[in-house]
Amino acid sequence: MGLEEKLPSGVLLTTVEGVAGYMRKASFWPATFGLACCAIEMMTSGGPKYDLARYGMEVFRASPRQADLMIVAGRVSQKMAPVLRQIYDQMAEPKWVLAMGVCASSGGMFNNYAIVQGVDHVVPVDMYLPGCPPRPEMLIDAILKLHDKVQHTPLGANREAQIRELEAEGLVALPTSDAKGLMR
Repeated sequence: MGLEEKLPSGVLLTTVEGVAGYMRKASFWPATFGLACCAIEMMTSGGPKYDLARYGMEVFRASPRQADLMIVAGRVSQKMAPVLRQIYDQMAEPKWVLAMGVCASSGGMFNNYAIVQGVDHVVPVDMYLPGCPPRPEMLIDAILKLHDKVQHTPLGANREAQIRELEAEGLVALPTSDAKGLMR
């Protein structure tokens, strides 16, 4: 049951966006930004039991210039936020961010002045992964969902139009609490 049997005429048609999306999703090079207990689970997912190498991610990059996926694992302090932003800015385009754990996503149980209440205040986040700490299986599932998102991301002028549309929606959106009529 090979490709030849599925394509009897030997011709396959696709788009440049389709091919580029398939290639980009299969070539993530993650940069680790482990700040707390979630980093242990992230390291475990790269080990032999969970084996991120199945998805082409066997090497976590130490240099942001070689990475295109930042996994922020754990709570981000106010002092660490500028460093996080600097590393994000040094990453090559296209780049994606995965907020791992409830502390990275929303500040978690640390509701105080020293902890950033969500890494999305510092860098744009593409995927949120809940849990305290989330299991390696959950991280792999979030990465696979991010693969799907990356594969279907448009390119060029189509991408610019999508960004403008999302920004326009964001500008007119009401905060969640205001939309429910709680904030007056």
